[in-house]
Amino acid sequence: MSVYNINLNIHLCIDSVNVPMKPNNFAMKDWHLEHVEKVIVRYIKGISPTASSFEKRNFKKYSTTSSCAKQIEYDIKHGVTSQEVLGVMQKIRRDKSFSELRSNPETIQRLDELERQLSAPKKLAA
Repeated sequence: MSVYNINLNIHLCIDSVNVPMKPNNFAMKDWHLEHVEKVIVRYIKGISPTASSFEKRNFKKYSTTSSCAKQIEYDIKHGVTSQEVLGVMQKIRRDKSFSELRSNPETIQRLDELERQLSAPKKLAA
């Protein structure tokens, strides 16, 4: 081993230390954003008239306004911003791919209700 090899190794190590690294605090942010969209669509779509008793029971338990708001707030804690949530709601209101959902007036009411629930000021625990 020569002096040149040792110097080369030292320089390589020093150069790799100087590379700035950016931490990824929200590694699954994209997944959570997709989850927000799925939760909103599932809530505003409602339940099928031909749903089984199991589906009806799960819908009654997990598809209330407050449970959807809790799921969305959980996603917000994991990196999704409130502006992105409102952007998803605007996308549902305007995008052609959701035109079938918008044809039912009940879906718009549910979307408005969910938007009010999420934009309302939060109560602080005393």
